[in-house]
Amino acid sequence: MKLNDINGLNLSYTQAMMTSLFFIPRVKTATIMGLGAGSMAKNLISNFSKLNVHAIEYREAVARIAKKYFYLPETERLIIHIDDAVNYMKNTKIKSDIIFSDLYNSQGMEPKQVQSSYLHDCKNALNKQGVLVLNICHTSRKLREELDGLLEFEFENRLLRFEVDSGNTIVLAFKNDIPLIEREELLTKGKWLQDKMNIPMERYAKLLCDIHYV
Repeated sequence: MKLNDINGLNLSYTQAMMTSLFFIPRVKTATIMGLGAGSMAKNLISNFSKLNVHAIEYREAVARIAKKYFYLPETERLIIHIDDAVNYMKNTKIKSDIIFSDLYNSQGMEPKQVQSSYLHDCKNALNKQGVLVLNICHTSRKLREELDGLLEFEFENRLLRFEVDSGNTIVLAFKNDIPLIEREELLTKGKWLQDKMNIPMERYAKLLCDIHYV
């Protein structure tokens, strides 16, 4: 976190996960699996005044630290659930436009993220045009192939994938058909989001165009 921009996103992979906003005309509810220091929650809350964010964090101490040291705001639009990600997804009645899943432990990707039941529950917790966004990094080839196969099956291959400079792979998994967006419309939305959020969304719009729209 930069002290002169406490709501900013400074890591390229968190910026890239925001490409999901290209495909949702009006985001009303977002769910973040893993609060951490709260950078994604702060950015969304500060930039979208009508958006409610649900953050799921296993360790209550992490939420306390985010509030005490990382300026996580006290607002009714941010609801923090102290719970296990798998348990929360299995039992939630909340429908989200976007679910951000970035679950890691000290050994790498959290194995719970590579479960068909977890991915199925995430899909069920999305609105009709919702998107599940996953960050994949420092993952063994075997685990990555297993996750790819589960995603292709559960989301019927309605997936967009791309890599960012840090080496992370971002996956967008769509509950229903991937929206058809013209290249110019996507670039225009990238510029609008870049101006609004102060992160390089035009770069990611161009990247998606080059990979998936040419």
